[in-house]
Amino acid sequence: MRDASRLRVLVTAGPTYEALDPVRFIGNHSTGKMGYAVAEAFAGQGADVILVSGPTALPDPAHSGIRTVRVTSGREMLAAAEEVAADCHVWVFAAAVADYRPAEVSATKIKKQGDRLTLELVKNVDIAATLGARKRAGEQFSVGFALETNDELAHAQGKLRSKNFDLVVLNSLADPGAGFRHDTNKITLVDARGVEVFPLKPKAGVAADIVAAVLARREEARLLRP
Repeated sequence: MRDASRLRVLVTAGPTYEALDPVRFIGNHSTGKMGYAVAEAFAGQGADVILVSGPTALPDPAHSGIRTVRVTSGREMLAAAEEVAADCHVWVFAAAVADYRPAEVSATKIKKQGDRLTLELVKNVDIAATLGARKRAGEQFSVGFALETNDELAHAQGKLRSKNFDLVVLNSLADPGAGFRHDTNKITLVDARGVEVFPLKPKAGVAADIVAAVLARREEARLLRP
C-alpha cells in the first residue's frame, strides 16, 4: 500500500443522537465500526487522523496517530469537523448523521398522552455537502459513504455530484453481512470514472481497500502533497 505519512485525515464515524427531551432521542443503528476501521487504516499508513465520533460503544482507538473527538448531535459533529477540515488533506464522511432533528427539545420528559404523538422535525445541516462546497481543488480529497436499500448506484452517483465527493463508498442493506451491526462489509467504490466492486470482507480489510483507493487516486490526480 502507498504511504500516507504527512497526510492529515478527517474521519467522521458513528451515529448522531438528536434529543427529543432529557430521556429520548432520534438516532440510528450505526455502530461506528467502519469509520473507526478507516481511521485505524490511515493511521497505520502513517497519517495523522482526527476521528470525530458520534455516540458509540467503541473505545477510542489506541493508535498514537489518531485523535478522537466525541460528539453527540449532528450540529456538534458539524462544529467539530469544521474546526479541523481546512487543515486536512483527506475527508472521510463515514458517520450516519441524522437527516432531521426535533424542531423543539422539551426541557422535561414528554409524558404519554393519547394514542398518537406528532413531532415536528427540521433538517440538519448536511456536513459533507457543507464542507464539500469549501473543498480546495487540487489539495483536498473527499470521500462519502452511501448506505442504500434501493437504486443503490443511482443514489451513490447523485451524492458524488451533489456533495462534491471524489469517491463514494456504496454498500447495500440487501447484501448479507453488510451495513450496520456487522463486522464485515461489502462495498462498491464509485467515482467519475466508474465503479469497482469488492467482495464481502472484514471491515478492517474493507478499510484497507478504501485507504488504498484514496491514496492511488490522489497520486493519479497528482494532488499536492503536504
